Amino acid sequence: MVPRIAGQQPAVTEGFACYWAFAAERQQVYYRRLAGESCPLSHDSIIASHRFTNAYRASDRVSQFLINEVQYNQEWGWRDTFVRTLLFKIFNRIDTWRHILKHAGEPDWGSLRDRRVDRAVAAIAGQRPLYSAAYIMPPPRSASGRKYERHLELIRRMVNDGAPWKIQSARTMSAAFAVLRRYDSIGDFLAYQFVTDLNYSPHLSFSETEFVVPGPGARRGLRKCFSDPGTLSEGDLLRWTWERQEAEFAARGLQWRGLWGRPLQLVDAQNLFCELDKYTRVALPQLTRHAPGTRIKQRYRRTPEPMTAWFPPKWGLNDTVTTQDLGEWTHFSHTLDSDSPFQLSSIRSGSLDESKLPGI
Repeated sequence: MVPRIAGQQPAVTEGFACYWAFAAERQQVYYRRLAGESCPLSHDSIIASHRFTNAYRASDRVSQFLINEVQYNQEWGWRDTFVRTLLFKIFNRIDTWRHILKHAGEPDWGSLRDRRVDRAVAAIAGQRPLYSAAYIMPPPRSASGRKYERHLELIRRMVNDGAPWKIQSARTMSAAFAVLRRYDSIGDFLAYQFVTDLNYSPHLSFSETEFVVPGPGARRGLRKCFSDPGTLSEGDLLRWTWERQEAEFAARGLQWRGLWGRPLQLVDAQNLFCELDKYTRVALPQLTRHAPGTRIKQRYRRTPEPMTAWFPPKWGLNDTVTTQDLGEWTHFSHTLDSDSPFQLSSIRSGSLDESKLPGI
């Protein structure tokens, strides 16, 4: 049973109003990019010039590659899907995956077991980055060798232990998370990210509204949005926010269509708090008293590769994606109604009247 937090009322800061306006504008930027609009993609100078992940985790470039090229490029059995997903996500770099593909063929349990994957990775180790900087990937302490060797050995050990089938037979996402969490070097946040990635595949069907684990960035964002959480934990605050999404967007006059009608899932709400932490370093620097940080590290650079928007078929989105005319959604106006007090510019300037926040 999914717990609900309705009825509890934590105290919020101006960061909470910013959370919803940021989410709406960032999603509009996503639709504008898909529609092929030219830069700048936002009237908000911070969003236009800095790199932020999309409002929906599955729409980001790396997640799209995982779904399209790793999990659904052909029919894979569950063991191979498990191996391919973790192999891709441990490195979390598209060019590392492409190198393995070129030199070892389509990665699967067989090529990992006979170490063709190891030899392919060894050929570029030390010559260029193997890992993305998105996550900190500590090497397992229980194995020896170079970092990548220890990670590949970890996946082999998980398969030999029967982890894929323990996850597939789990009744809840939290039970599947617990299987991953038992392994050396996989902490709470990584285990949650990995089970979310595995759940995109056709072999699992856990509810994304059942379970959430806030990462370090999300915890900073939560501190910037809630001045007094009361009795609610960080996970409770995430669920409290997620439960209110429809009412919060509507009450603020925000244009919000979700992901072709799909509402935010708990993992998306978690990611948005992480991105809000980065955004408010510049937009609302007074909030750094709750979580240090004064600059956004990455500038926005448009990539030459075309965007994809294809999602797990079990979500039922892909027919809508291919038929929806984005032109009617992406006209370059404010994400908010013109008379709304909740524009990002109003929040950033301090002119927002917090008494107008519905239910706060």
